[in-house]
Amino acid sequence: MSDSTADATVLVVDDEEEVADVYALRLRNQYETETAYGGEAALDRVDEDVDVVLLDRRMPDISGDDVLAEIRDRDISTRVIMITAVDPDFDIIDMPFDDYLCKPVEKADLVAAIDQQLAARRYDDRLAEYLEVTSKLALLEGEKTPQTLEDSDGVESLQHRAEELKSEMDEALSEFESIDTAFKEIGRRPS
Repeated sequence: MSDSTADATVLVVDDEEEVADVYALRLRNQYETETAYGGEAALDRVDEDVDVVLLDRRMPDISGDDVLAEIRDRDISTRVIMITAVDPDFDIIDMPFDDYLCKPVEKADLVAAIDQQLAARRYDDRLAEYLEVTSKLALLEGEKTPQTLEDSDGVESLQHRAEELKSEMDEALSEFESIDTAFKEIGRRPS
């Protein structure tokens, strides 16, 4: 894996070639970019040299959910950002992605999300988990009513875990505060 942002490799995975190519084009000045047109192509390409995978959920050959599961089963330490038109639901609670952005994604939000994942991997696993958990909470809070959220044991577990991680990392988070603030400012849902 790359240590600098400029040398980072980003793999854009989408079954729609035009969509993958547009995202790759937007990112090529910031990162080394590659494309995979579908889940099977992604699994053929992803390895430890890929720093961040931008992964569509809905693909006909192998779904993004299955690609994500396979990446984790292979124990590849790449960061995975789901970029999809699939509105988040409670199924995301157990999904092992690192971030989730809803299409269409503005270039600034895409670059900010990638940079955050590149920064997070330099810190311990608790910070990465904290970012994952708070991303899921933000997505669900944007989709569900407060009552529906309150009735969900999964959401309650996420909230508890976020608080637990935050208290464990208070000292580390004080230096990471500006990154955390930027993380919360990323537009995960279209305006």
